[in-house]
Amino acid sequence: MEISSHAFMIEVCYPRDEKDMTLHLYDTRRKEKVPFQPAVPGKVQMYVCGITPYSPSHLGHARCYIAFDLLHRWLEASGYDVDYVQNFTDIDDKIIKIANEEGIDFLEVANRNIEDYYRVMDALGVERADHYPRVTEHLDGIINMIEILIQKGHAYTSSDGVWFSVSSAPEKFGTLTGNTIEAVQAGGSGRLDKSDKREHNDFALWKAAKPDEPAWDSPWGSGRPGWHIECSAMSLHHFGESFDIHGGGFDLRFPHHEAEIFQSECCTGKEPVVGIWMHNGFVRVDGEKMSKSLGNFWTVTDAFKIYDPIVLRYALLNAHYRNPIDVSEQLLNDAKGNQRKISETYGQAIVSAEQGEALAPLPPLPEGNIESSEFLIQRIGIIESLAEEAARALDDDLNSRLALSKVQAGAKIISEVLNSDQIDETDTASFATFSIGWMEEIAGSILGVLPTKEIAKAIYDPRLDPKRVAIRDEVEALLARRSIARHAKDWAAADEIRDALTEMGVTVKDTSDGAVWSLD
Repeated sequence: MEISSHAFMIEVCYPRDEKDMTLHLYDTRRKEKVPFQPAVPGKVQMYVCGITPYSPSHLGHARCYIAFDLLHRWLEASGYDVDYVQNFTDIDDKIIKIANEEGIDFLEVANRNIEDYYRVMDALGVERADHYPRVTEHLDGIINMIEILIQKGHAYTSSDGVWFSVSSAPEKFGTLTGNTIEAVQAGGSGRLDKSDKREHNDFALWKAAKPDEPAWDSPWGSGRPGWHIECSAMSLHHFGESFDIHGGGFDLRFPHHEAEIFQSECCTGKEPVVGIWMHNGFVRVDGEKMSKSLGNFWTVTDAFKIYDPIVLRYALLNAHYRNPIDVSEQLLNDAKGNQRKISETYGQAIVSAEQGEALAPLPPLPEGNIESSEFLIQRIGIIESLAEEAARALDDDLNSRLALSKVQAGAKIISEVLNSDQIDETDTASFATFSIGWMEEIAGSILGVLPTKEIAKAIYDPRLDPKRVAIRDEVEALLARRSIARHAKDWAAADEIRDALTEMGVTVKDTSDGAVWSLD
């Protein structure tokens, strides 16, 4: 199902007030929710670690990028100018391994999986970032950063490359996780055998070239960059010495993001490099961590074979982004039912508004008031208050689960009013138009769980399905011929027509009132 995109009028529904409505986000570094205050008022610099494209995108990727898509949407809806960067780690051990196994260039592996990423994320309604830098495009910046770290005494060369010396800035260790050097060292005994690094906690900045691997020239010989330095160099390129938000999966806190803190802050001398560190929770499948070895590994494309993309998006938003989420049949079926209710109400409002066009000009709706005893005035007041409650939920560290519940409550009331005989047809049409805007703002532009208008109308009334409308005249003509054949007891001709309808994806059911058809 195609997901719609709608304009969002924040100034109408959600007046921002620093005292009353302030966005709070959980900062992994400070281990608490903090008021969001960008370095430059009105502007946000956000970097989210992207995929390592060695295989098709999976449910864990979907969870991560839907979560940060919501943040991106909400920041922009709140009036911020967001500069969003998401990288592709297009050179990596796993990419090289697959390329060598298949006998192809490593970029061929990376490119096909980047294309898969764009395809499935577009289907999930994940809006594009402003920039998608690739590691292979930033080798000069990476080499320059390593040179500075060596000059400042934070890195050293060895026979197998360049290493960051964690002991050169021990105070930064455990910034995000609370780990201590002693504890990690105790758990890492015997792991120095395959490298020339000095300490177990030191990590690679540059890896010396190996046979059958891509390599680039550097002051330390041919080789390729280590994983962690790549993101530090790309964020430095786009944002400079510090930026507002850095996001990624929970598993990236250590070592990747803590390594970024070491590299960036030791290179520039400025700290903190990031204002707020954000991490989304793990995805579990039927109670177990998703893994290929357990046989419960779902690519996003696999999931699309069973569930519509918009249903998958709804399901992944129906849990707070920091919490682990258990993707089960029950979760997905619940999401399917709840998302359909929203779509059906949206479709009903669209149909009602279109039917009311003949009544134009329509009277303005009254001001909403929850305390009113008047049916329409009270309902409008409740719906408006639900919009404010949804905004407060999102301001509270992106509580998407609570925001979705407010949308569901609003859709229920909208349906109640549209089906009511307590208001006349002109008020019904005006209310329908109001409801369309309400749903498009919250459920559409912010949460991204509304279908297109055409699909919503078809969900409300299958007769309005664009696919059905396109073939309606042809089907009706075939059914008329079939009726004549049946009346003449020309069963062969009737069956031939039915077969033709079946090939068109049409199912025919004969009733006492005549043939009824539907699309498969």
